[in-house]
Amino acid sequence: MPELVFFSGTMDCGKSTLALQIEHNRSTRGLAGVIFTRDDRAGEGKLSSRLGLVTDAVEVEDGQDLYAYLVDHLSQGGRADYVIADEAQFLAPEQIDQLARVVDDLGLDVYAFGITTDFRSKLFPGSQRLVELADRIEVLQVEALCWCGARATHNARTVGGEMVVEGAQVVVGDVNHAAGEIGYEVLCRRHHRRRMTAATSRAAALSPDVLPVSPA
Repeated sequence: MPELVFFSGTMDCGKSTLALQIEHNRSTRGLAGVIFTRDDRAGEGKLSSRLGLVTDAVEVEDGQDLYAYLVDHLSQGGRADYVIADEAQFLAPEQIDQLARVVDDLGLDVYAFGITTDFRSKLFPGSQRLVELADRIEVLQVEALCWCGARATHNARTVGGEMVVEGAQVVVGDVNHAAGEIGYEVLCRRHHRRRMTAATSRAAALSPDVLPVSPA
């Protein structure tokens, strides 16, 4: 039976790498897929991994009907044996509904990859809808690590190395970024709560301790 599968995890846990691996495995067996993406780090219409792998994809636009796109693709003689949707957290809830309809009405497997929560630990609307509708949810087992070595469970947005908790939900960035730029870092819950990033922890460690001085 075809399924809507949601592969979830923090940033830097290998979601896009797995998406590319699924595409490779199926294409080498003679199957043809349609890849959707949104706001990939490599630019418009790309699905990329931090390992340097990249392939072409369909850039999803605001208000685009993904079910209608696939119906049109098939009616014009195109082929689709499966669908991959990367950066699925950026899709609108109605677009997740359309992917579920692709599974139910067109009989295609849909593999969606995305981050569950944003930098404020709030659910992305697209991810929330996937949790509600997916036939299966797979939490990726390649664990990203916090700077302290613990398992990273939260995504933090940083500016100049310092964690920020206000701003638009979607700001494109990466875990690899120049100093002073908007970036992202994965943290354990304890350090996310304390807003302690790798940069601020180093700064704290380098601060000289003030020793108590007793009068002579």
